[in-house]
Amino acid sequence: MIHTSLTGLIGRTPLFQLARTGSGTRLLLKLEQFNPTGAAKIRMALSMVRDAEARGLLRPGGRIVESTSGNTGLGLAVVAAELGYRFTAVVDRHACADKLRAMAALGAELIFVGDDDRLATSAREDLAEQLAAADPDAFFTEQHNNPANADGYAPLADELLADLDGADVDVLISAVGTGGSLFGTARRLRERGSGVRVIGVEPVGSIAFGGDGGPYWQSGTGTPPGATVGAAVDYALLDEGVKVADVEAFATARAVAAATGLLIGGSAGGSVFAALTRLEDFAPGSTVVSIVCDGGEKYLDTIFDDEWMRARGLLDDTTEARITALLARLSAGAARPALPLPA
Repeated sequence: MIHTSLTGLIGRTPLFQLARTGSGTRLLLKLEQFNPTGAAKIRMALSMVRDAEARGLLRPGGRIVESTSGNTGLGLAVVAAELGYRFTAVVDRHACADKLRAMAALGAELIFVGDDDRLATSAREDLAEQLAAADPDAFFTEQHNNPANADGYAPLADELLADLDGADVDVLISAVGTGGSLFGTARRLRERGSGVRVIGVEPVGSIAFGGDGGPYWQSGTGTPPGATVGAAVDYALLDEGVKVADVEAFATARAVAAATGLLIGGSAGGSVFAALTRLEDFAPGSTVVSIVCDGGEKYLDTIFDDEWMRARGLLDDTTEARITALLARLSAGAARPALPLPA
């Protein structure tokens, strides 16, 4: 199929079976890095812009403003370029440097908050709101409180059910940042009759599931202290919320890469850690799905860099070895075919 727009390439991302237990429970990863920009959030970026257009809030040639740690900004930069809008991204230096470079390459205006590498979600959102209010041609997409965010992930649920060909998603376990990807997918699954159990994962230090807040390094996920939990976080759909520390999330991403050749991001590492470590506790024959919101290629100079990890006290060989051993045991039942020898 030949496409004439980059947004036409959104969706239809593959499922990858990472692990399978002796009782037939399988862990499937929805690989959203196969979207344009290499992330799930382009789904909701397009949804928010189209919704704003339909409601007359964004006029031709107007300006889109958003606070972003990277992937939402990348999605909005693509949509803005394709549809003829200007895009201003309010960012901090906690974001992955390659995401910031990519946004700039796509024509985004970057406005920085803060002078160090600390996460500054609340300050970013305040400034984005002020910038949009001061410009009559601007629209603040406000991803954390925009219903069109979650709506953008309804097709992801439809894709899952189509690919499973009659099987249900028994457990959906994924990262919670804005809440859009997990709860938008879960809502559509429930609407279509699924009995899915919904498990949200956030970093230790995030406050969406309660507890003391604090700093964390997982990017694009969680709700840091001082920020407001987004309206897309639908506690009525949530069956369980769990917290995963940076060390465990990053060790999992590194172990998966070394064992399978698949690069996943840090927030996906947290979700996969939560899924792997309890996979054998789910009912026999369960289909467990985790949404991998982005790939690991954007984190080669952070979580896949030993010096960066060591400097922040995040490199833990023992945890990485434990996850590697768990992967080896559970992948024995994943039934990956042997590659044919070259002729």
